[in-house]
Amino acid sequence: MSLLPLDDLPRAPAALVRSPVTARLARRALTLFPLVLLAGWAVVDWHAVRDGTARLASADPRWLPALVLLTCLGWVNAAWVRQGAVPERLPAGPLLASQFAAGAANHVLPASIGAHAVTLRFLQTHGIPLARATASLALYSLVKPIAKTLVLLVFPVFFPGVLMLSQLVPGQRTLILITTVAATGASTVCVLVTVVRPLQRPVFGFVRTALTDARILHTRPSRVLALWGGAAVSPVLQATTIAAVGASLGLQLSWAQVVFAFLAASTAAGAVPAPGGIGPVDAALVFALVGYGTPLDLATATVIGYRVLTVWLPLLPGMLVLTALVHRKVL
Repeated sequence: MSLLPLDDLPRAPAALVRSPVTARLARRALTLFPLVLLAGWAVVDWHAVRDGTARLASADPRWLPALVLLTCLGWVNAAWVRQGAVPERLPAGPLLASQFAAGAANHVLPASIGAHAVTLRFLQTHGIPLARATASLALYSLVKPIAKTLVLLVFPVFFPGVLMLSQLVPGQRTLILITTVAATGASTVCVLVTVVRPLQRPVFGFVRTALTDARILHTRPSRVLALWGGAAVSPVLQATTIAAVGASLGLQLSWAQVVFAFLAASTAAGAVPAPGGIGPVDAALVFALVGYGTPLDLATATVIGYRVLTVWLPLLPGMLVLTALVHRKVL
């Protein structure tokens, strides 16, 4: 049997050969992509950015250190919760940087897709398999609304004066709509898994992985505290930042009233997929503050000032950190 010369052997298609130039261009494109998203977002929402910055500039400057501290604590708490959803110990510095970058990505893509994508990539680069990293995101996404709802239910026990059910609780039609949407979504998923057999194996495998990791995590008190404690602290910390912004602008409501207004508004409108919750949650929060007797213009200024402080001002630094993490192959 004769052998063909090497030159006569069939060659792999050029598209299948990984070129160093192509890989370098792809990484450069990924590096620039966050900045392109930021530029597009700023163009679309330029008037809100300009007006909000002007409103925040008129605030009492004595509140500025507290506002900066509360904003930074929000990123620290986000990293703490993410650690609580993973059995392995993650490096604190890179984890905090990833959550700062994830916060920026979260505000340009709806339904927390940006933050989850950044965190998923971070977990994978630190040796966590895709299935377990995805299970961690699912556990994080499940715990957050449960913890927020528990805080919402318990909060009036300690602060009974905050209850204003006629102004803050959604009407009957809204409750029926929310229940119908939730039931329809759950039923659709069950039908798809039952009918489409190829989905059953990956779905059941994912559920097994998620349940196994959840069981392991809940045998470790430090992880339970980080996951559930951080998830419960998160909305209270956000609401405290809003209360501080409002106080700097002359808002007369108490801390407890602002916290309960935020909990009620974010719980009612949080199911609507919007970038970082911007839009539905903001409108619901303004409505809740007005329900407590706040003038509409002051309630609007408070919410816009909060968004400027926690979204627009950190957005460029967050995108730069995201770019640096991609460039250094941390993501």
